[in-house]
Amino acid sequence: MRFSATDLPGVYLIELEPQHDERGYFARTFCRDTFREAGLVAEFPQWSVSFNRHRGTVRGLHFQRPPHSETKLVRAARGAIFDVIVDIRAESPSRGRWLGVELSAASGRQVYIPDGFAHGFQTLMDETEVEYAISVPYAPGFGAGCRYDDPAFGISWPLAVSTISPKDAGWPDFEGSPPHR
Repeated sequence: MRFSATDLPGVYLIELEPQHDERGYFARTFCRDTFREAGLVAEFPQWSVSFNRHRGTVRGLHFQRPPHSETKLVRAARGAIFDVIVDIRAESPSRGRWLGVELSAASGRQVYIPDGFAHGFQTLMDETEVEYAISVPYAPGFGAGCRYDDPAFGISWPLAVSTISPKDAGWPDFEGSPPHR
């Protein structure tokens, strides 16, 4: 695995290093020791999957409030997504900035998102499946979010939104919401 820092401190793109032969290839998508050596969270007690029927579906922008803040490792297991990460840390010089990256099953690319960031994505293909490794178990009552179309972020989503839940469409604006600490 190759870790590449991004413009958002603590967020990394992870490229697989597949070993090819006549059968296809084999690649590690996670190794606890490699993550620890890179100074990253290396324990993920919860694994989740999101299946999305339609191209253009938006999920997010989600985060868990402290003390249940989450670090996530995200990949597209089938199809492709435009993955968006927004820095919502109270004291961060990049607070309010966002990063968008394409993740696809074909590329195997993953993104590591530390706590203190809101996360969402838009599907680029029908029948897209997204896998998450999450550093803490889900804690009911601590989930929160920001609007996907909040003008404070100015996110350039690649497609028109085909599907979004009422909950995700109704998250509050970032400005005026309590900072993530």
